[in-house]
Amino acid sequence: MSTSLITTPTTSPAPMRRSAAAWALDLLPARMPVDARERLRVVVGAAIGVLLTALLCRAFGAPGTVLPWLVAPIGASAVLVFGVPGSPMAQPWAVVGGNTVSALAGIACVLAFGGGPSVAALAVGLAIAAMFTLRCLHPPGGACALLTVLGAVGDPRFALAPVLLNSVVLVIAGVAYNGATRRRYPHGQHAAASPDTTAAHRFDEADLDAVIARYNQVLDIGRDDLQDLLGQAELQAYRRKMGATRCADIMSRELVTAEFGTRLQDAWALLRAKGIKALPVVDRASRIVGIVTFADFLRGTELDLHAGWAERLRAMIRATTTSHSDKPEVVGQIMTRRVRVASADRPISELVPVFAATGHHHIPIIDAEQRLVGIVTQSDLVAAVCRR
Repeated sequence: MSTSLITTPTTSPAPMRRSAAAWALDLLPARMPVDARERLRVVVGAAIGVLLTALLCRAFGAPGTVLPWLVAPIGASAVLVFGVPGSPMAQPWAVVGGNTVSALAGIACVLAFGGGPSVAALAVGLAIAAMFTLRCLHPPGGACALLTVLGAVGDPRFALAPVLLNSVVLVIAGVAYNGATRRRYPHGQHAAASPDTTAAHRFDEADLDAVIARYNQVLDIGRDDLQDLLGQAELQAYRRKMGATRCADIMSRELVTAEFGTRLQDAWALLRAKGIKALPVVDRASRIVGIVTFADFLRGTELDLHAGWAERLRAMIRATTTSHSDKPEVVGQIMTRRVRVASADRPISELVPVFAATGHHHIPIIDAEQRLVGIVTQSDLVAAVCRR
């Protein structure tokens, strides 16, 4: 019997024509998802930053010079430094390098071609090209280039004072104020995302990098922030989908456990007979003191020496008939003592990053008295998700 393959077109379909109403709707501003406290933080920070920049630069400016002590693009830089401190365009090198190199581009154009609309356009274009090359893309830099042409500034000192001096002082103020108000600045663009959100991802960093490269546009958000936001969105989706389901609702209650003094031979037999991968170890009050898995058994068999490992495993499990032994005899000697547990009333959505990040296949569940009452496996979690 022959089968036919369905092929897909090699070219992308033409974009759908958008109505005039939809196009007009794009012109409306989006709602800004920041509360009044954050808005006040930005307003106060920008005002303080510009004030300190103005006062210090006027105090240290050269007396009698015709150059200004403060340039207008610094106001735009303040919006970025204090309003979006996580943006790649607001980082210290972007502010200092972007403003300074753009001013130099404008000055060079004035010295070479004079003034006029075409020179202004050329200066802005060269400034953007230079900022791309030096990795310091900063929107106010374009204003710096334009300012020099409109003011017919041909003095190279203008790029140093006030532009460079203004930028450095503003960045220092930004570092101090953002740090005091618990905003990371400078905001490293290569920092790792938080472990909780990274664990929620169904993609790895290479996937994210590939999509960003394919997008091929400048992003006004740091890569780590983007990864964090995607992770938070996935966690929120898990919470919404799983609702109020708790660990107690899906956990396995028929427990197979061991005690500290359970013989290795008996524990191994339980793991094999019950078809389970982990054996919680409890005390007389049913409080968990450890957990033993196949990995704990194999750890003592020198797996790096492949030849004869099965015989070494059998020898370790076999009970010693003499009064003294130089090998482990009971579960308590090989168990893992640090056990990740969860409370019975914990939402199961919070277990998703735990399973994903740690490689755990089972999480013991405890009650308010720290007693073992159940266990949640990856299979239990998957089944719960599928039922929703």
